[in-house]
Amino acid sequence: MSDAPQLEALRPVSELDPSSFPMRRLRPGIPIRLRGRTVSLRGVRRPPGRLLRLLLVLGPGMVAGAAGNDAGGIATYSQVGAALGYELLWALLLSTVSLAVIQEMAARLGAATGRGLLDLIRERFGVAWAGVAVLALLVGNGAITVSEFLGVGAAVELLGVSRYVAVPMAAALVWYLVVAGSYARTERLFLVMTLVFLAYPVAAVLAHPSLGGIAHGLFVPSVRADPNWILLLVGMLGTTLEPYMQVFQQGMVVEKGLARRHYQAERADTYVGAIFSNLMSAFMIVAVAATLHAHGQTSISSAAQAARALGPLVGGDATLLFALGLLGASLLSAAVLPMATAYSVSEALGLPKGIGLDFRRAPGFFGLFTVLVVVGAVIALIPGVPVIQALVGIQVLNGILMPVTLAFILVLASDRRLMDDLVNSRLENALGWLTWVGVVVLVAVLVGGQALGMLGVGPFAGG
Repeated sequence: MSDAPQLEALRPVSELDPSSFPMRRLRPGIPIRLRGRTVSLRGVRRPPGRLLRLLLVLGPGMVAGAAGNDAGGIATYSQVGAALGYELLWALLLSTVSLAVIQEMAARLGAATGRGLLDLIRERFGVAWAGVAVLALLVGNGAITVSEFLGVGAAVELLGVSRYVAVPMAAALVWYLVVAGSYARTERLFLVMTLVFLAYPVAAVLAHPSLGGIAHGLFVPSVRADPNWILLLVGMLGTTLEPYMQVFQQGMVVEKGLARRHYQAERADTYVGAIFSNLMSAFMIVAVAATLHAHGQTSISSAAQAARALGPLVGGDATLLFALGLLGASLLSAAVLPMATAYSVSEALGLPKGIGLDFRRAPGFFGLFTVLVVVGAVIALIPGVPVIQALVGIQVLNGILMPVTLAFILVLASDRRLMDDLVNSRLENALGWLTWVGVVVLVAVLVGGQALGMLGVGPFAGG
């Protein structure tokens, strides 16, 4: 007989031990459709309710809204609260409606066309107008990117860390998250970072603000011919209705491949994001008004002074909490803003784009993103920059440039050939154009007043 080993005879199935097989235990789940994808919810015995469904779809709208409360936003709202108390809450209330309507238009444009804003502008209005839109975005977003790294520097200096060490590290972290990470992981990180804003409602309540003053500020509009008042109003609108928020949200709707039939979930995401963003902004104003303005401090020149608004919540640890919140807000927008800008410019030039790609497949997109991050960080390291004043000034610039992007969104979202059943309603058009007219009038008053002031004429003279 051969010395070769003999194969063991096959045994009946009944004699086999099931535990010897490395099988995964299948867990039952309920499949649901979200944004065109099937998700299986484990460990539940019945379909999720409306609230759970809403929490599961929060994404671009929530991130865009939270990103609006960036370093410049915190500085501007703090300055408004210190200088004017509760006086401009009515303008913030109106801008909340405008923000929700405009952000929803941008998201709807992305869902209806599957394309980003600059791509649509180039096709509908031509290369020249696309160039105008790109220039406005580059100027405004480039300035705001600098403001985010100014915010990082101000935050770490409150923690006793040199900004010359922390700002380059922050730039490297932001670059890595976007370039080396996936959108899903980055989006979840952004959403977690928005939780820092929850400190302001508590601080506002503990500061015992004047309820009568809040009600008067919300429902009784006041208008002044004071140059500082107009400057702060334009700055507040600029940080509330930042164009990159619309560009980012539309681009990310396209990036996620949201189908028209699944748009309603994104609409909810957009409204929640807008309301959450401006509610936190209102609490910032109230907290500062109750702690600084009420005690005679009507100007903020440093991050340490702004931190006092959180004093009623944590006492001596207010500086630490404010620094952490400012750092989180700055990092959030430092990633979102250059990404939205690079997406838009690549789109206008017809270049490959998207964080799902890499440097080899989208060199223009990632190259511009890298340049914006590096230049923003380098400029923020220039010695002697008055941080709070620079942050507020950048938001004023953003308010001046905002009508350019908004006009394109309004015209495109009103085109039935482009939007079909997702076209703007009459109410949406009315609210959108009223916002545009209001901002243009304010900008004209501000710029015209400054020009006349240089000639020694009007209330801006000598200002």
